[in-house]
Amino acid sequence: MALTAAAALTASSPDAPPPVGGSAATSSYPPARTASAELADAADCDPLRSLKPPARMPEPGGPMPGGSAMERILARGRLVVGVDQNTYLFGYRDPTTGRLDGLDIALVREISTALFGRPDRVQFKTVPSRRRIEVLEQREVDLVAHSMTITCERMERVLFSSDYLDSGQRVLVPEASPAKTLADLAGRRVCTADGTTSLAELRRARPNVEPVTVADWTDCLVLLQLGDVAAVSTTDNVLAGLCAQDPTTRITGPRFTYEPHGIAVAEDAPELIRFVNGVLADLRASGTLRALHEKWLGGYGDFYPPAPRYRG
Repeated sequence: MALTAAAALTASSPDAPPPVGGSAATSSYPPARTASAELADAADCDPLRSLKPPARMPEPGGPMPGGSAMERILARGRLVVGVDQNTYLFGYRDPTTGRLDGLDIALVREISTALFGRPDRVQFKTVPSRRRIEVLEQREVDLVAHSMTITCERMERVLFSSDYLDSGQRVLVPEASPAKTLADLAGRRVCTADGTTSLAELRRARPNVEPVTVADWTDCLVLLQLGDVAAVSTTDNVLAGLCAQDPTTRITGPRFTYEPHGIAVAEDAPELIRFVNGVLADLRASGTLRALHEKWLGGYGDFYPPAPRYRG
């Protein structure tokens, strides 16, 4: 049954909106390369620091600041967002309704509400992990909410919101496996998704494991169920979703990375990341962010982030 459920999620067809347009050349805001470079400076990089929210959030429905990404989104009539459809609890397509759901999807709907006054003015574009930055750079989406770890390397190319979820990399194995840590899997095949921080960590692992890469996390679960890999390794928030889909698996070992998560936007839209940070700040203050964590992750551990830190 778990294999069937995983396959059903993987088989869902992605939404495919047209390019969203809007670049630095058409905006009164200057290109944000300096802001991105400052946030990602190798000598002073702090993934937990993002740009400050606006002193006062605009009212839903506008008007929005002239020339801003929010004004263009409002004029278009929809927010275009890159998401996952195969990560249970975060971004997945419910096979009973055909609707996308999960923590990341819920946050996107909160952003839509802050922009339009209603949660349903969103056009979702499902993208694989390896394309999350590319779709922003090619202006295919306005933002990406895709269980994405904030790293200094990524901050050189995109802007991230404040941290909305903390996790760390661990290992998922069959219940009968004797493995307790990644070291116990030396020389074995371990599955992860292409274009993720988890793949980089597996390649650095000592003793060595043999990484096997796939496009989506449910593909890893299928390979584990078939016995083609000995384990799956990624952040434990993603592993929680896989374990929920297949209770004959277990998450094991300590976290061996620290992974703050953020919503990403193109580097030339600092006003949009400030707006998103304003939404997140309001969700923290109202208790809504905590409630969403409890709804989606309450049974799997505490992933609630520390208080936000800002600069600039």
